[in-house]
Amino acid sequence: MAYDFKKFKEELKNSEEWLKKEYMTLRTGIASPAVLDTIQVEAYGTRMHINQVASISIEDARVIRVSPYDRSQSKEIEKAITVANLGVSAASDDKGIRVFFPELTGERRTDLVKTAKEKLENSKKNVRSAREEVMRDIEEKKKSGEMGEDDMMRYKKEVQKYIDDTNKILESLLEKKEKEINS
Repeated sequence: MAYDFKKFKEELKNSEEWLKKEYMTLRTGIASPAVLDTIQVEAYGTRMHINQVASISIEDARVIRVSPYDRSQSKEIEKAITVANLGVSAASDDKGIRVFFPELTGERRTDLVKTAKEKLENSKKNVRSAREEVMRDIEEKKKSGEMGEDDMMRYKKEVQKYIDDTNKILESLLEKKEKEINS
């Protein structure tokens, strides 16, 4: 009987995707539209994500242009960006809002690296949790007689290979983010 790793692989992929999204929201001094993904704007009597009320583009290395679809929303968008406390500054002009990314200080870079490492650890906790769940399931199947000793050992080695591969990917994401923060 072959063991179905589909759910386990999905959980590993979800941990990887979660970490990628979290790293996109870490501001590194370089303009990145992903920083604005979590911002919601009060528009038309409801809260909407900023990308639903404006187009977002990169103007240069340290400036993002936010162009509201409805010019009357400019003040609300500017206010939402300011209130979000992302460490950026926003200013309105006749074309919309410009979001400025200031140069990072050494202290801020250290804090960002520390935050990136914490996010990596959270992702690794999810991976370990998924591994424990699968290992328990494999051992239960062995105890109930659904698989033999050899199968159990082979599946456990396969699980560990998936874990090792995922951890390498997660570590490489951290290395990439650290280089981005420190450059």
